[in-house]
Amino acid sequence: MAFLNMEQQTWAFTFGILGNIISLMVFLSPLPTFYRVYRKKATEGFQSTPYVVTLFSCMLWIFYALLKSGAELLVTINGVGCVIETVYITMYLVYAPRAARVLTAKMLLGLNVGVFGLVALVTMVLSKGSLRVHVLGWVCVSVALSVFAAPLSIMRQVIRTKSVEFMPFSLSFFLVLSAVIWFAYGALKKDVFVAFPNVLGFVFGVAQMALYMAYRNKKPAAAVVLVEEVKLPEHAKEVAAAAAAAAPEGRASCGAEVHPIDILPAEEPPVVAAVAVAARDDPQQVAVAIDVEPVTCAAAAAAAGGVDGLVAAELATMKPDTAIAVEV
Repeated sequence: MAFLNMEQQTWAFTFGILGNIISLMVFLSPLPTFYRVYRKKATEGFQSTPYVVTLFSCMLWIFYALLKSGAELLVTINGVGCVIETVYITMYLVYAPRAARVLTAKMLLGLNVGVFGLVALVTMVLSKGSLRVHVLGWVCVSVALSVFAAPLSIMRQVIRTKSVEFMPFSLSFFLVLSAVIWFAYGALKKDVFVAFPNVLGFVFGVAQMALYMAYRNKKPAAAVVLVEEVKLPEHAKEVAAAAAAAAPEGRASCGAEVHPIDILPAEEPPVVAAVAVAARDDPQQVAVAIDVEPVTCAAAAAAAGGVDGLVAAELATMKPDTAIAVEV
């Protein structure tokens, strides 16, 4: 602190206090997300990775601030961050599916216990004095960059789904503001380990805000099921037409009326009126036209190559010269 004049110390302290306040807003910005998780008792499409990595980063910054003199403001905000992130992760573990819980537990053990313990051991045993601070400082920079890059997966999801549901604007806004404040604090304190990573944090924050503005009014992409109507070959039309003419008058097709098999009179055997298989040269596409009695729908479908009987029943209401292409 001797190399800083009084004015620099005052400004550094001011920006440090502002940084604590803004960073607290960043830590609290996912509250609506976790309120939704609590209300729905499900994590839906949310991921735990950003919170696990943020907890790891807070632990490292506390360790760094304890080794470096004059960094008390880093201890306060990162201590609060550890508490908040722990609450988030606990809620995630409670409401996430089993596979997500297992993955989160593995990340916690591997990163927050294994890697942190290794960093602490290497820092305390293999380095001394100012070298120890520099080694830990560069480790903190690397982790801070990964924290700022963690939302990349969310940004990719926004682009793919055209929905900003899982990327709240408040988080991006406070991320940008926090990066500006902490960069100023690091510059005034002449601490490159604090100032440098916040440059990337500013860039990613602005990118997220731009993405939010671009997709905020977009409708989420939905899966579209396409049903293709194709012409049956001539021989299939002839078979279907002949069977329709031979059918007893006044009888409903299987698409119009459904009866249990066991209540049909034993003396009235089912008659398959027509089963036509189109596109025989392409085994991946089967077209079926059926005008049959209800009891024979499943059997006719089986004869057509394994198409489900219920699907065949629906196909029975089609025109005799058309069918639906079914991928099998």
